[in-house]
Amino acid sequence: MNRRSWTLNLAAAVLYAFLYAPIVVVIVYSFNSARFGGAWTGFTTEWYRTLLSNSTALAAAKNTLLLGVFSTVISTVLGTLLAFGLSRYQFPGRGLFARLLFVPVFIPDVVLAVALLLTYSLVRSWTGFLELGLGTMILAHVTFQIPFVAIVVRSRLAGLDSSLEEAARDLGASEWRTFRHVTLPLILPGVLAGAMLAFTLSLDDFVVSFFTSGPGSTTLPILIYSSVKRGITPDINALSTFIILASIGGTVLVALLQHLRAPGSRR
Repeated sequence: MNRRSWTLNLAAAVLYAFLYAPIVVVIVYSFNSARFGGAWTGFTTEWYRTLLSNSTALAAAKNTLLLGVFSTVISTVLGTLLAFGLSRYQFPGRGLFARLLFVPVFIPDVVLAVALLLTYSLVRSWTGFLELGLGTMILAHVTFQIPFVAIVVRSRLAGLDSSLEEAARDLGASEWRTFRHVTLPLILPGVLAGAMLAFTLSLDDFVVSFFTSGPGSTTLPILIYSSVKRGITPDINALSTFIILASIGGTVLVALLQHLRAPGSRR
């Protein structure tokens, strides 16, 4: 191994250690038998058993899953339709709409959260609807999930051979039948990847959820935040480990789905 390769490998090792060492520490210390402090006193799975019998944590996990599933389904449908419209139709302002798609991606979470909270407050003062709770959290998550889904699906559509759609229409298929039987099966890996990305973002979100939550709608990230204020304990590490594993699983699925090549796609 020459000096240049050795230097690059060392730099990569340091970078990966910087990125993943904190995650490994959280996972390892979730098995620490010490209740308080950072000293390692022995291995135990007690905190996972305690966590599984904690009704507050189970309720938060239920809210997190409901929030993630409902927001993912809605944002996937809307984001896919948006991506298809931007990719296949010409209309005034199409370029502007395509660029505006990136605004929710780049805007800071806290700004988006405050904007949503203010919007909910105005709508509630005018109509009496949108009381803070799981419903407002779902709407908030859909708001920032749609752009991510649309961006992923648009990238899939960009690599799709449009001649297949044209052939279907030449054979008499309507636009809906063409989309349902030709386009959708071809872009399905991208749609599923966008859905998994949306679910992972929902699972990890704290800021937007915190600002738009109400009584009885606590999620796991919010529960962790409220628990950390009383001190970091191994049960918090165990709860964080569950979220880490779920996020890793979602990320791996997104990567696998993104690399699936559908028939008729261009490389």
